[in-house]
Formats: sequence, structure tokens, C-alpha cells
Amino acid sequence: MITRALLENDRTGKWFLAIVLGLAIVVPILHLAVPPSSPFHVSTATLALLGKYLCFALLALSLDLVWGYCGILSLGHGAFFALGGYAMGMYLMRQIGTRGVYAHPVLPDFMVFLNWKELPWFWYGFENAWFAFLMVMAVPGLLAFVFGWFAFRSRVTGVYLSIITQALTYALLLAFFRNDMGFGGNNGLTDFKDILGFPVQANTTRAALFAASALALALGYLAARAIVASRLGKVLVCIRDAESRTRFIGYRVEHYKTFVFTVSAIMAGIAGALYVPQVGIINPSEFNPANSIEVVIWVAVGGRGTLAGAALGAVLVNFAKTTFTTGFLAPYWLFALGALFVITTIWLPKGILGKFNDLWERWRSSRVAKPEQKPAPAPQLAE
Repeated sequence: MITRALLENDRTGKWFLAIVLGLAIVVPILHLAVPPSSPFHVSTATLALLGKYLCFALLALSLDLVWGYCGILSLGHGAFFALGGYAMGMYLMRQIGTRGVYAHPVLPDFMVFLNWKELPWFWYGFENAWFAFLMVMAVPGLLAFVFGWFAFRSRVTGVYLSIITQALTYALLLAFFRNDMGFGGNNGLTDFKDILGFPVQANTTRAALFAASALALALGYLAARAIVASRLGKVLVCIRDAESRTRFIGYRVEHYKTFVFTVSAIMAGIAGALYVPQVGIINPSEFNPANSIEVVIWVAVGGRGTLAGAALGAVLVNFAKTTFTTGFLAPYWLFALGALFVITTIWLPKGILGKFNDLWERWRSSRVAKPEQKPAPAPQLAE
């Protein structure tokens, strides 16, 4: 009932959810039930790649919520994505136990290698799945809340806010590179064995992770749609278009910004948590500021302020990246990515989905038959 109300006037959202939920059913079936000899079989590598695309789509969706509807251009959403991934990675590392290289029942292999004597306090609790899943949302959300509380109360906006978010990401990158931080240093966390008691490398587990990623993307879209379609969403758009006027008429702008920024960070953290078991590793390179800038390009290409367009842009750009970074075109990918952003900014300011919606509305308008006006009869002269 609630879903029907949210999608009542959202034709694009209906199609988006139908495609995502359809993929959640069809792709695992093609992977598990169709024999490898069939042309319709989805291989393990393809399944992992598609699952990664879905995680990136959820990350782009989270950025579109704050940039497209509230005007907050964050260049640090990769940090929230990585923090969620590290929370999941810590849980997966605690599941290894004596099956590691050094067979230590408590300490991960990298801690034994670095001659650590005991588990750091911040690793406590990650042997429990419920605690790890809570931290996946709590750690990015708390960081976003604290950051937003100080930044938005200080009325930091525009390019200055973007630079600060980028600096935050870079600071975390440098911190997680240190071996004494207790997160694996440059190598990060890897060699995962189980998740919820199931082997990570098993085909059924991979299919379940893909379905979970698709379901998370659908739920993320519904959550974002619930926000932007409500009165809260209308206030966010007012803040985006005229922040000073919105503040002048009595709205506490910093509260609205902090709320939506925190929700967006939680969504990004969930995307990172689903990403890690599918790719099998999490390391400090995920904090690279270039990754956060690339997310902005995904949203711009797909369509800022459309939600579904952001997810579409993430899938299309990453598919192009996968295609063009293998072969003789690999050295030129970054040039192509920059050119794509320039072309989108100049000729597709509303993105692919925004342009499609404009063309669709223009076509519908042309199909509406205008009533023909009959000319008034000429006056007759009296005889």
C-alpha cells in the first residue's frame, strides 16, 4: 500500500523497480539452474561483476539524494562506502578463525604477522553478524552526523563544503594506510571464508549476495523516494534552490541538511558492505578521493535529481570502464571519462534520464490532438 502510494505518479520508478527486482530473480536462476554450456548461463565472474554494478548504483543513488535534491555536492561519499565495507570486512575476518595462515583462533593473520598480542578493542563484537550489520550503518551514519552538525551549523556551503568532504576522505585514506591502525594497512582485509555460516565462494552464496544487492537497491530507491516525495523533500528542494530564503522564512536548514546527509551516508555504507564479500577484498584505495569524484560523474551522466538516473549512470559508466580498461584503450580511459563529463555538462545537463524524460513529454504533448477551431461564419448582408 505504501509502495503504491510512493510510485503513484512515478512512471520511471515503476520501471526501475521492475527491472531491479526482475534481475534479482532471473540472474541467480541463470547462474544456478542453467548449465555452463548454455549461452544463457551467467558465469561466476559475470555474477560478481553485475553485483558490483548494483552496489555502485546504490552508492550513486545515495549521492543523488543529497546533491540532486538538497544541493550538497559531496566529494567524500567514497569514505562512507569504504567504512561500510571495512565493517563488513572485519566481520568476515573474525569468521576465519583457525583456518587462517597462522591458525590463530582470535587474531587475523595480519595481526599475527605484525606481532600483535591481543585483539584491539574496536574489533570486539564483530564476530557477531548483528553487531557487524549495525556497525555498517552506525559508523558511516555517525561520521556523517558529526561532520554535518559542525559543517552545516557553520553554514559551510558550495565549493568549500566539497573541498572539506574531499579532505575528510583523504585523511581517512592516510589513516587506514598505517599498519598500526589495526585495519590491515596497505593490504587491507581479504581471504574471507564464510558469511552467516555459508562459504563466500559458493555459487549459492554469490547468487544470494547478488539478490541481496538488488533488494538493497530497490529498498534504497523506495527510501529515497519516500523522502523526496514528502513535505521534507519539498523543503530540501527549497534549500537547494534558495537556501537563504528558506532560512529566512523560519526553517532550520542545518537540521534538514544533517538529516539527509546522514541517511545518504548510511545508504552508502550498506552499498560498501554488500560490495566487499562479492569482490573479496577491502583496502584503503577505496578511500581514494578520485573514487568519490567518479561517483559524481555517474550521477551527472545518469541524471541529477532523478534517483533512477543516478543508478543508471553508475551502471553505464562502470560497464564502459570494464569494457575500455581491457585492451589497447586502457591507458586512455581517464581521458574518456573526463570527456564524458564535459560532454554531459554541455549537451546533457539533465543527464541521460533527464533528456529522455524531456523527449517523452515532448512526444506526449505532440500526440495530444488540439481541437480544431472552426472559422466563424461571415456576416450576411441584409437584402
